[in-house]
Amino acid sequence: MPQDWFEGSPDVTVDREEIVIVVRLPSPAPAESEHASRSAEQGRISRFREETRPARMHIAEEAETLFARKVSWGAACGESRVVFTNLSVPVMTRLRQSERQILDTLVEGGVARSRSDALAWCVRLVGRHETDWIAQLRASLEAVREARAAGPAA
Repeated sequence: MPQDWFEGSPDVTVDREEIVIVVRLPSPAPAESEHASRSAEQGRISRFREETRPARMHIAEEAETLFARKVSWGAACGESRVVFTNLSVPVMTRLRQSERQILDTLVEGGVARSRSDALAWCVRLVGRHETDWIAQLRASLEAVREARAAGPAA
């Protein structure tokens, strides 16, 4: 990737289906208000998105062929972070009636448009309120992967 696109190293997140690359853009000059600062950050992100689109698409095509995953892009500037496009992957789950009723209540209450949206809302809520626990769980899983890799060959 062109080094003049961003500051520092890009934030790369990988899962089974997708690679998300978020670059950090230089922050604009301080503004008089919080609203003006956010507007300037959003403007810088929008300009980056439009100006780099053809090159990002080319890089994504090469990476998708190489890694067999979709590539999504985003940018962060100051306190603003935007992921331009990314996958919405269907996930099958089995829910009991009491769990389905919770999703249906969220739909009927206008919190979500569908059971799928309601479930995604629940996942985001857990992610937002349990970040420390999830980070600890991820670190534990990484330690398990390292222990497996260091163990005897089968």
